[in-house]
Amino acid sequence: MPLQNRVDPFGAIHAVPERGLFTGNRGIIHDPETKTLLKKRWALPAWIICACQFRNVRREPMGRNRPGGKAGWTELFFLDEVTALAAGHRPCFFCRRERAADFVTRFGEAFGIDEPRAPMVDKRLHKERLASGGRPPAVTVPELVGLPDGTMIAQGDAAYALRAGKARKWSFAGYADSIALDRFAGTSLRLLTPATTIAVLRLGFSPVWHPSADT
Repeated sequence: MPLQNRVDPFGAIHAVPERGLFTGNRGIIHDPETKTLLKKRWALPAWIICACQFRNVRREPMGRNRPGGKAGWTELFFLDEVTALAAGHRPCFFCRRERAADFVTRFGEAFGIDEPRAPMVDKRLHKERLASGGRPPAVTVPELVGLPDGTMIAQGDAAYALRAGKARKWSFAGYADSIALDRFAGTSLRLLTPATTIAVLRLGFSPVWHPSADT
């Protein structure tokens, strides 16, 4: 039975077999005795994207990974970095320092901040991410053309990633074939990727895609 720790682009957490390319966390949100989630879906505003392998450290997902047998941070998993960014996470400064520094530097450039810091990013994202109460804005088909690659949108309950002027439907297993943006004409669309992250993407931050996006 898969653990409930797989995150979709909406920020919701599911129990599915597919794990994905990245892990990450929102603090401690599980019971290590039952390996099930608590009612809360985040414990702090710093939602991060981590490497699945780092310094040969081995963790027991949703187990007791702190000294003294206490519960450590709850391991969440993402198909790819595009998915994690849409859910409102950002790169970790501990295990992915270069990526995190790149993200925060571009954040500073986007918003005119001379000395940007990760908590500044977290504060903005926490107001925007769907899973922490944000309200994703509507977006029209003509506006899709101006969005950077790696932005994710929603059509009802379906999520799509934008790349090279087209869209690819998301699933826990990967991306479907590319479709033209005009296929969305006459439908209601929402932006899933937070506005702060879109601003960072516009300035050249290049997220890691699942291999299925290249087929």
